Amino acid sequence: MRAAVFHRSGLPLSIESIADPEPSPTDMILKVCACGICGTDLHWSEVNNAESGWRDINPGAVMGHEFAGEIVELGTEVGSDWKVGDRVCAMPQIGCGHCSDCLAGRPHRCYKVLNRASPGHPGAYAEYTRVGANETFKLPDNISFQEGALVEPLAVGLHAVKRACLKVGDNILIIGAGPVGLSIALWCKFFGARHIIVSDLVKARADEAARFGATAAIDASEENVPERFLRLSGSHPSVVFDAVGIAGSMQLAINYAPNYTRVVVVGLCMVSDSFQPTTAVIKEVDISFCFCYDRSDFAMTLDMLAQNRIDAIGLVSESVNLENFPRAFEELKKPSNQIKVMLEPF
Repeated sequence: MRAAVFHRSGLPLSIESIADPEPSPTDMILKVCACGICGTDLHWSEVNNAESGWRDINPGAVMGHEFAGEIVELGTEVGSDWKVGDRVCAMPQIGCGHCSDCLAGRPHRCYKVLNRASPGHPGAYAEYTRVGANETFKLPDNISFQEGALVEPLAVGLHAVKRACLKVGDNILIIGAGPVGLSIALWCKFFGARHIIVSDLVKARADEAARFGATAAIDASEENVPERFLRLSGSHPSVVFDAVGIAGSMQLAINYAPNYTRVVVVGLCMVSDSFQPTTAVIKEVDISFCFCYDRSDFAMTLDMLAQNRIDAIGLVSESVNLENFPRAFEELKKPSNQIKVMLEPF
C-alpha cells in the first residue's frame, strides 16, 4: 500500500509503498477514506525524541490517528457484529481487551497498548490501517467519512469539557482556535456555557470560532486578552482552557485566569516547559490536565453527530490526496487560516 512515511525531523513526509497491514485474530483492516492532520503529529514530527517527553517516533513510522473508513478484512476471531463493507471510525489505540483499563473504555491506558506509528503498526496516513474490533464504532448512514474522522478530535474536546466540571452559565476563555479549541467551544455551547470567548494570534482563526459556538473572539496579537474578555462578557472567566500546547501556553493560561478559576490544559506540549507556581498559588487556581478520551466520549460524540445535535463538518477546511499530502502537512507547521486538513487517500 502507499503511505506517508516519516524519516526524520526537518524532512517532509515521503509517499512510499510499504507492506499492507495484517489483522491479528481480534483486529480488522480498514480502507482509509478520511484521516485528519492533527497538531500533535505536526509537533511530533518536529521535535527531538530525547526532548519531547512523548514516545519516540522512529524512521519509517506512519502517523495518523483521526480516521474513518471501510472494513476490508476481518480477523479470525472478530464477532458477527462486523462484516466487510461496514463504514466505521475507531479509537486509534488497540488494547488487550481484558485489563481493567480496556474494560473501562480506556485502551490508551492498557499495559499492552498498541499505538499508531509504533514499529509495525502504521497509522492512517495511508491507504489501509489496522484497528481493534473492541475500539471500533459503526458510522450511522447519515454520517460521512469526514465526519467520522472528526469524532476523535471532537472526543478530545468533550473530554476536556468534562474535566473542567463545567456548570451551566459558566464563562469560558479558550486559548487557541485550532481544531481542539473549536471542539471545546462546540461542547461548551452544548452544555450551556454563557460566554464562550476564543483567543488566537491569527485573527481569522479566532473569528471562525463563532461558527462553532463561540460568542466572541479575541485577536491576541493586538488585544489584551483579559481586559478584552472583561469588556465582552462583563465578568471574568470561570474556566480557562489552554488548547495551544506549546512552551509558555500553560503559564499564559494561568496569567489570564482570575482568582479561584479552573484552568484545563488540553494542548500537548512536547518540549520541556516551566511555569511560575507562585502565580497559581496566590490565585488559588485549580489546574487540571486532559489527555485523550474514553470510549463513552467517542460514543457520545458519534451519537450527537448522528442526531444533528452538534455540527462539526465546518472544521474541515481542505481535503488532499496522498500525492499532495506532504505539502499540506508541511504548510500546517506555519500559521495559517486552515482548521482541519483531511487526507482522502483514494
